[in-house]
Amino acid sequence: MLRCCHWRFPPSLAAARMLSSPPPPQSQSPFSGGGMNSSSTGGNSKPELLFPQSRPQNLSSSPSSSLKSTVACSSPGAIRQSLNPVSQCFSSRPEAGESDFGSLVVVSFYKFADFPDHADFRKPLKDLCEELRVSGGIILAPEGINGSICGSRESVERVLAFIQRDIRLNGLRQVETPVSPEQEAIHHGHSSSSPLAAGEDAPFRWDHVRVKLKKEIVTLGMPSVSPIERVGTYVSPEEWNELISDPKTVVIDVRNTYETRIGKFKGAVDPCTTAFRNFPAWVESQFALKQEGNETQTKVEKEEKAEKPKTLPRIAMYCTGGIRCEKASSFLLSQGFEEVYHLKGGILKYLEEVPKTKSLWEGECFVFDKRVSVEHGLAQGTHKLCYGCKQPISDEDMEAPEYEYGVSCPYCYSKKSEEEKERARARQTQFEEWGVIGGPDKGRRPATKPDSPRKSSVKLGSSI
Repeated sequence: MLRCCHWRFPPSLAAARMLSSPPPPQSQSPFSGGGMNSSSTGGNSKPELLFPQSRPQNLSSSPSSSLKSTVACSSPGAIRQSLNPVSQCFSSRPEAGESDFGSLVVVSFYKFADFPDHADFRKPLKDLCEELRVSGGIILAPEGINGSICGSRESVERVLAFIQRDIRLNGLRQVETPVSPEQEAIHHGHSSSSPLAAGEDAPFRWDHVRVKLKKEIVTLGMPSVSPIERVGTYVSPEEWNELISDPKTVVIDVRNTYETRIGKFKGAVDPCTTAFRNFPAWVESQFALKQEGNETQTKVEKEEKAEKPKTLPRIAMYCTGGIRCEKASSFLLSQGFEEVYHLKGGILKYLEEVPKTKSLWEGECFVFDKRVSVEHGLAQGTHKLCYGCKQPISDEDMEAPEYEYGVSCPYCYSKKSEEEKERARARQTQFEEWGVIGGPDKGRRPATKPDSPRKSSVKLGSSI
């Protein structure tokens, strides 16, 4: 059963609020904005609740005697059904002929380009996404565009077409993921009769699209490295296995530790970085690119060493969708590497196209949305997210004594002070009791209360 993200009050309190709230204008559905108002000019404005969080008024003070009679004589279930427009909204699926209903898709895309006027592109792009109920996050920078969006196929295609109308952004590199039929049935798709549209169980919510302006679409911190000028050689998923199976090839995972921990290619080197900007320093250290002669060397020895160029290995690198490899390969080429290859479309394209029986991938792939992780065929993975540190956690991790729902996990428990944990507990309690929009379980009351102050039996539900 669906739950609207704005109805987290006890049933009696929700009914009272409906009675004490003025009726909405007839010309507009009370849920036409998804229950929240957000500014189209910025992604930092705080959303407003559909109903103010004031105390419920006494039902007996209602001027309508018929309404009092209904409350007095009807069962709680009947009252909720008659007063709650959400239940009426979800009483049936949208009509097949509705123009805005369609299968949902998730599309990740990027394009490096010379884009100095990127700021002018923000408002029209954000307005279009909101108009078409396309959710997600998009980054605009002088070096191009990077984003991941969710919506009906028609709406997403219209957004992508709008982006590519700019000749500089034409030819976006894209990876598409469909939403399962089960989840499609849960949230009714992008329909005008569904206030949730993409829904709480989709990777994104249609009423929340962020279009940010940044210095880089993927942060390396080296302005001199430009994928626009040169990148490594793309390798298709079909040819990838042969390349990385060659013992002369050094396979490098360009992602961070919290990503590599849950899955990587067989035999890949893990740089153990916590941020992409750490990658250049790791390369210089790993391959001794900056070797300084020691003080005991003679001038002749130093000159002989300088005349013998260092032999650098063949490199094959990969990341989630390919964008980090664009910059990483450009950096390696600038450092003297001659054979630099990277997986076209990244891990996601590989998992989509290569059968599991022929795959060299081990584990799951972390993704930056509510799915958390995906498997072969881009099926929903088993990992959840720790909302204390935003790292993926397994079922085993959630059984550890350090795990506390909404507060901590084995990977962040020792790094958090008691003050930080107490703040997280207070925030989680607020989410559970009053339904404040935001946080680890948006719009959803946990099925049971935590068994103990440090560990909860409630586990995060999978999305998409």
